[in-house]
Amino acid sequence: MLQDTERTLTFTKPLEQIPETSLSGSVLVLIQFDICEEIRLDHLREIVGTRTLEQISFKHQAPGYVRYQRPPVVEPIEPLVLESGEKLRGEIKYYDYGVLSVVFELPFSGDWDTLVKLGSRWVWDVDFEKHASRIARKCLEQAGPALVKPYKDWLSEDYFIFHVREVAGSPSAAELVETQGARIAQIVRGENATLSDGERNEVLQARISYYPNDLTVIGWNGAFIYDTAAGAETAIQLLEYANSQLLEFRHYDELLTRELDGVYKFLDKGTGLRTRWKLARAATKLHTVLLDVAELTEHADNAIKFLSDMFSARLYKLAAARVGVPDYKDLVQEKLKAAEDLYRFMVDQFHQSRAFVLELMVVVILIIDLIFLFRGK
Repeated sequence: MLQDTERTLTFTKPLEQIPETSLSGSVLVLIQFDICEEIRLDHLREIVGTRTLEQISFKHQAPGYVRYQRPPVVEPIEPLVLESGEKLRGEIKYYDYGVLSVVFELPFSGDWDTLVKLGSRWVWDVDFEKHASRIARKCLEQAGPALVKPYKDWLSEDYFIFHVREVAGSPSAAELVETQGARIAQIVRGENATLSDGERNEVLQARISYYPNDLTVIGWNGAFIYDTAAGAETAIQLLEYANSQLLEFRHYDELLTRELDGVYKFLDKGTGLRTRWKLARAATKLHTVLLDVAELTEHADNAIKFLSDMFSARLYKLAAARVGVPDYKDLVQEKLKAAEDLYRFMVDQFHQSRAFVLELMVVVILIIDLIFLFRGK
């Protein structure tokens, strides 16, 4: 988590006037961009002097091999000042599989209703992606040599994490859901209006706790965490990782869609001999894309291992399901299968065309031999 910012957002009523609803924590905004196929982290450290992110601190003792395969490196960035005057401290994280994550943080203290309004305003009214893109492109002017095959256009994902460290009375997770479940659901959804009972229950179904006094509720565009700073670190990093996975699979989905569209258009030109003869080049290109996607997918999918920490594995599985990672992963797998079938079809068509040409050449040679034979030569 980021260090304390220079300015803390303080709500209108003094804490001592609302002890029954007072709370404190911080709001984190994650803006992630898919910028290239790979980032050479070792080269990046030499260029910009970034530091390596410490390995995830699990809520309970876990073996040392439950870690990032290659931890991202971190670079501090200039504070972001919004039009409202709020000043957010930030940092950039570089992941080796080509994702850049911009993280903004603003500490707060106040009551539940004001946190609900803050969440709604930030989710819908503040264009954090515009600010993050500007900062990221500026940083990459120096870090560019560490990028492998940079993309011209970037896909992006944003996510909001509302981390509450302290609540008056120190309620348990069950008590917090019982008394403030409606507001927690609003915060996760980024809604200012009260949600229906069905929607509130749907949001609160995606909750998980390790101890009686911690709570994580995960939604598709935001999450609520009630925990200490150290305890919340695991959930925050896994939420960030899940969103980076979503970004990567979105990229693979779009890449395969473009390649398949190109193959279908090529095949629509007909199945004549000339077209079939060109299938070898098209099939080779498609097969190269298949291998690249398979390699990159495995690279990104295995960036974190959960060999024995079952709680963190369940937390990640819940986060991934909520933000949509399995859905996009299934789409990618389906398109990979379709591309493999097309590749085999194109290779078969090419082999048939080559066999036809070879047979034709044999016939022509035989005819020429017969002509010379009958002429007595």
